[in-house]
Amino acid sequence: MNSKIKKFAKNVSYTFLANFLSIIVSTVLILIVPGFIGADDYGYWQLYIFYTSYISYMSLGLTDGAYLRYGGCEYNELNKPVFVSQYWFLVTFDIVVNFSIALFYGSISTDTSKTIVVFLTCLTGILVVPRSLLTFMLQATNRIKEFSIIIILERIIYFILVIIFLLSGIRQFEYLIYADVIGKFFSVLYSFFVCKELVFGKFAPMKISMREIWLNISVGSRLLFANFANILIIGIVRFGIENNWGIETFGKVSLTLSISNMLMLFINALAVILFPALRRTSEQNLPAIYKMMRIIIIIPLLGLLIFYYPAKVILSAWLPQYAESLTYMALLFPMCLYESKMLLLINTYLKTLRKEKLMLVINLITVGISVVLTFISVFILNSLNLTILLIIFLLAFRSVIAELCLTKVFKIQVKKDIILEIIMTVFFIFVSWYLNIRVALIAYSIAYVVYLISKKNDIVYLLRNIKKFLNSK
Repeated sequence: MNSKIKKFAKNVSYTFLANFLSIIVSTVLILIVPGFIGADDYGYWQLYIFYTSYISYMSLGLTDGAYLRYGGCEYNELNKPVFVSQYWFLVTFDIVVNFSIALFYGSISTDTSKTIVVFLTCLTGILVVPRSLLTFMLQATNRIKEFSIIIILERIIYFILVIIFLLSGIRQFEYLIYADVIGKFFSVLYSFFVCKELVFGKFAPMKISMREIWLNISVGSRLLFANFANILIIGIVRFGIENNWGIETFGKVSLTLSISNMLMLFINALAVILFPALRRTSEQNLPAIYKMMRIIIIIPLLGLLIFYYPAKVILSAWLPQYAESLTYMALLFPMCLYESKMLLLINTYLKTLRKEKLMLVINLITVGISVVLTFISVFILNSLNLTILLIIFLLAFRSVIAELCLTKVFKIQVKKDIILEIIMTVFFIFVSWYLNIRVALIAYSIAYVVYLISKKNDIVYLLRNIKKFLNSK
């Protein structure tokens, strides 16, 4: 077998283990925690998770720039003193910024629970933003094993502490957040061990350090803003839900989003491996790899939508107090299709081709649409159903536009495939929302079989090429 394929498979095994554990932890917490704590406490816990998805962007683009510039390099090739300077710059910057945010919010807030959430979010920011420089460089230099252990350590400690708290009768949301902060703290300590050359040692001369920091920020800022705009697409909708319908509804919708997003943990793991691998690949081979990766992603994901039906039955029985909100899974479950394609395929290729500006423009356009449509659905129409449906519309819109732009560069025709995927998505949402669960399952299963028959040639093409790669030396 090709040595590159062996190394790729080895990295997949490490990230699979890390993300399999993350999926197990997330699944158990998603299923267990709502059964133990009240709806308000669950809502505040989800609000913390929501806020932490934004606080991690306080790197100014420095970590993103380093990731883009050094992707595909070897770890021993890195200029260690330069990274020591950058790491402690991030530590200092994030202490100042997060302390200022906490101080300001504490002076104006009248909601004690939200104040606690914001304070702990700021503490998390001080831990995870500097750590991201280390984890990004582990990914960029293909040290996937060490990166995976950092994730495993964080999730296991978090999981164990949450279970201990729940079994001890502790139901307050603050302790769930403490568990997450402690898990992150110990993962930071381990990251010091595996990246000690990037944390401890002599600083590079001031002039060189500042030049490197500025260069990474200037390169990474567009990717940072593109990623920030990416989470704003759904974030604006969620802000609207929390503002108009309250923390309890926000928590219930967040539960549905969490269930729909569980698969993204594994997809993200593959994206971590794929980027440095593509950076080492000849540009002329990228279109062929894209076609194969697209088939590998889309066909199974459309099939996975079938699992919505048993999942809804099981979850409704286990969490009867959330049964009403679980109906929104019919609207949100297909988001894994468009988010997976965007994260694993489109974004990875755009970063490989250094098209961060295009990513930014597409995401900003989608954010603009999100603002307008959220305002209409929340504050004018006051429709929760329409607001939730808006999430899948925005993700599909962004994915389609981005893929059309990318495949134009490669001169690949995917319009028919995109139309087929939209038809399957709309059909799934329609039958799942309007028909009883048994009839909907039969209807979508038949539609998926018809889809597989229509994609017979693509499946044959994929199997032939996989065989060819495995036999290459």
